[in-house]
Amino acid sequence: MSRRHEIPATPENMVWGYLDSNIAPILEVDSGDVVTLHSFPAGGEDVLPPDASRVSPEYRKALDSMAPGPGPHFITGPVHVRGARVGSVLQVDILDVQITQDWGFVALLPLTGTLPGEFQDYAMIHPRIDRQRGTATMPWGTEIALDPFFGIIATAPPPAWGRVGSPVPRVFGGNMDNKELRPGSTLYLPVFNEGALFYAGDGHAVQGDGEVCITALETGVSGSFRLTVREDMSLTWPFAENATHLISIGLDEDLDDAARQAVREMIRHVCQRSKMTPNEAYMMCSLVGNLRITQMVDGNKGVHMMFPKAYL
Repeated sequence: MSRRHEIPATPENMVWGYLDSNIAPILEVDSGDVVTLHSFPAGGEDVLPPDASRVSPEYRKALDSMAPGPGPHFITGPVHVRGARVGSVLQVDILDVQITQDWGFVALLPLTGTLPGEFQDYAMIHPRIDRQRGTATMPWGTEIALDPFFGIIATAPPPAWGRVGSPVPRVFGGNMDNKELRPGSTLYLPVFNEGALFYAGDGHAVQGDGEVCITALETGVSGSFRLTVREDMSLTWPFAENATHLISIGLDEDLDDAARQAVREMIRHVCQRSKMTPNEAYMMCSLVGNLRITQMVDGNKGVHMMFPKAYL
């Protein structure tokens, strides 16, 4: 029987701004166990709302006691999954994501975003979140339906890479900012360390494909993940799926190369799950696959392809 584990968002359970395979695991679990973890928004003192009473004591403690790293993201982990070895695959079933704050922030920051030279009137807003109704209200009155997810889901990077800053998504996953990785989706990640060393953080209340201004609606979240070691899979790059679609992931500094990678990965997975040849899968990707820009702002840009499983 699988077990359930709860990881509170306390300083000893988090890192701030990096991923590192040399960090001692905060928890060891068996393959198939469910882990519920909590995290805070990216950023520090500069992102807090004017009303200090809206900041939880737990978040305040993390800000006061943790040393920031090269990135802005609070990340919970790492979690050691017994049986995971170098070369295996960690299956991450995303079971639930809940917003834990009544506020979030959206910002225009210097030298960031898709149009850094065109928007220099820097600003930050703190939309009010109604968790019961699942909405956020902008300062100008617009109401937006929420669709929360974790921006960062990762295994630890290869040991030779040392401490890796959190902003750039890479082969281990990380800051992919892919809104398709919501409850009901499954993410498959390559494993580079014994125990996989699972991390998650960077809560988003809602985000469009692209994340063009540099932030989503950044907020605190909690989430539940089933972590399963897959020895029957061979994977060199993150891949995902949900009930209706395969989801390939491309990451590169060049948007064209990220798109090529997403197409290449989808062709490979379609061939593995069907009787199609590579030529046939390539043509089907052109007919029924949808390429979407995941995000434009994280160093390595993201492109993902959605391929309907009905056509397998």
